[in-house]
Amino acid sequence: MNQVQEEAKIYIVGAGVSGLIAAQNLENYGYSPIILEASDRAGGRVKTDVIDGYQLDHGFQVLLDAYPMAQKYLDFDSLRLQSLQSGALIFKGDSSTEFGNSLRDVKFLFSTVFSSLGTLTDKWKIFQLNQALKSERVDIIFNKDELSTLQYLKRYGFSDTIIKNFFQPFFSGIFLEPNLETSSRMFEFVYKMFGTGQAVIPEAGMEAIPKQLQNNLKKTTFHFDTKVKEVNNQRILLANEEELATDFTIIASDPSQLFPRYSSTLEWKACDTLYFTTPIDPIGSPIIGLNANEHALINNIFFPTSIETATRGKDALLSVTVVKAHELNERELIRQVQNELSKLFFISNTSILKRYKITRALPKLNDLKYERDEGESLINERIAIAGDTHLNGSLNAAMISGENAAKIAHRATSESLFTFS
Repeated sequence: MNQVQEEAKIYIVGAGVSGLIAAQNLENYGYSPIILEASDRAGGRVKTDVIDGYQLDHGFQVLLDAYPMAQKYLDFDSLRLQSLQSGALIFKGDSSTEFGNSLRDVKFLFSTVFSSLGTLTDKWKIFQLNQALKSERVDIIFNKDELSTLQYLKRYGFSDTIIKNFFQPFFSGIFLEPNLETSSRMFEFVYKMFGTGQAVIPEAGMEAIPKQLQNNLKKTTFHFDTKVKEVNNQRILLANEEELATDFTIIASDPSQLFPRYSSTLEWKACDTLYFTTPIDPIGSPIIGLNANEHALINNIFFPTSIETATRGKDALLSVTVVKAHELNERELIRQVQNELSKLFFISNTSILKRYKITRALPKLNDLKYERDEGESLINERIAIAGDTHLNGSLNAAMISGENAAKIAHRATSESLFTFS
């Protein structure tokens, strides 16, 4: 280690996935970064609570194990990843149909081919799109012209039937918006990831991912419950009015909270996730349930206790996701969700355990990128941005941006363009 790495004071604002990846890369360069985190633990938007023995992720989330950066930075074996089935159970009217990737799981062959969810042409086009995107380079995907996902699907030739019955409920749950307005670049990327890998959840819940990244750090100092009020080239002002001298700062949190110029351009998607306990899991397998009933509130359901979990309560645990905007108070929301669970999903005897109202679930972005030039990540010569708000809403993007921000900080300090504080 040389004098630059020993003396440089590099702060990271935010202990989410991007901040943790930035810290790991800075350690690899020889630095000892300091992370300032407003909450009580690392993870950012990837958190897991344990209530009455049940593991509750902050919003229904999965990891796509085909993410290139996840494969680079995560120890999958230690996470004890639990796979979800390569399909969905689609509820429409008073019936349900299994619909999925029969090339990966033959159990979906008959139900998918003979379902009324779409035409035979639709099902052939799903296969064609899957094969085409498997060989498509990710950088090519993110340089294509942008359409909305809905426009893309229609242009590809999918019928309104398959869009309403499958694509809309499935990708609404991923994009957290009901109208498929999300960029076609994100659709192709996610579709490719599903086609080449699996949706998985760590045995201890999604927070096991940032916990593993945090445990990998050996020279990083954490300051939790530490809210940052202001950042400039040489100083960080905390909410308690304490000042910190800094040589380089990485903003690995929502930049609009610190820099007003971002507040007019960065919007967020919201959702509600409700957890219920119920004596019986009527589905009995790790498959996502999708609601194809147009005017219903629920988008998707999943039983987290259908996979192995590090801890669990005595009953089945049910996760329900609502992505449609609504004006219901909590009591009304729970009542309507329980009513739909009974009528549409045939699930009764549910008891509410926890509701998460997530106002900043995913960034709402245009001109999505897989990665950006270093110059695009700089606020000025001593401050860089990291986080999926800078690229696209995914764990993969968070990791890329964290890695990129660390490179920028290393270059800025190692070139000795300024005197250390």
